[in-house]
Amino acid sequence: MKLSIISGRSGSGKSTALRALEDAGFNCLDNFPVSLLEALVENTLAESDTQDIDYAVCIDARNHQLDKFPEILARIDRSRVSIQIIYLDALTGTLVKRFSETRRRHPLTDQHTNLLEAIEAERELLQPIADVADLTMDTTAMLGSQLIDAIRSRVAASKIPGISILFRSFGFKFGVPVDADFVFDIRCLPNPHWHDHLRKLSGRDAPVVDFLEKHEMVENMRKDISNFLENWISAFEADNRAYMTVAVGCTGGQHRSVYMVEQLGEHFQAHSGRVLVRHRELPVGKVI
Repeated sequence: MKLSIISGRSGSGKSTALRALEDAGFNCLDNFPVSLLEALVENTLAESDTQDIDYAVCIDARNHQLDKFPEILARIDRSRVSIQIIYLDALTGTLVKRFSETRRRHPLTDQHTNLLEAIEAERELLQPIADVADLTMDTTAMLGSQLIDAIRSRVAASKIPGISILFRSFGFKFGVPVDADFVFDIRCLPNPHWHDHLRKLSGRDAPVVDFLEKHEMVENMRKDISNFLENWISAFEADNRAYMTVAVGCTGGQHRSVYMVEQLGEHFQAHSGRVLVRHRELPVGKVI
């Protein structure tokens, strides 16, 4: 049996994630009571013909026993069920904007609590789940389609053995991704931005690639990052780690970091079937 638990602050994309798992064949239950987790597992395991069924449940701030989550989780026999906890979040300002645009009511607002106060209070309520999450995803700059793709690739397809590695480029001027396990700063490398014919291109374009590959220090940086990860990924796998997010940043997230992430993704894809490459600053469109 496989059980995926989706949680996170309201507006972070939980419904989108749950729909993605439902489309992938999971039996999905929204607003699932924490107190029923054990019963769900035990009843499913008791039915021999349903043990291969995958479940996904959403547990959010509407629940009244969130503080009991770690205790209840510890009572479940993890040798008989594969449990993965996915926690979604976004910057508070982004969550406020999403609620303002959709005109939805936050579950914690009332005559004494405004939207901003509710969103901040929700963080505290969900901390017991956030603390034990296997995968934390920052959806601040994500399109709905990108979140669906990430859930399908990293969660629905996680039956493939080995650790799932996400390489993400970003620009330091826009902030460091909050869900990164490792962050590499490559702003010391030659910057294509200062060359007029390269400025509007990205690190995926051949002229930028050619420019960067002419510099020995770029290749040395790539080798050092690769060697570091190769030396330590196996240790994380041995500790039953299922997910790892590696963020590589330059100033604007358009040239150097994009190039480096593409190179790292290609290198590690040859060793693992669970490698994803994403570029935070390149996508355009409406976020979820």
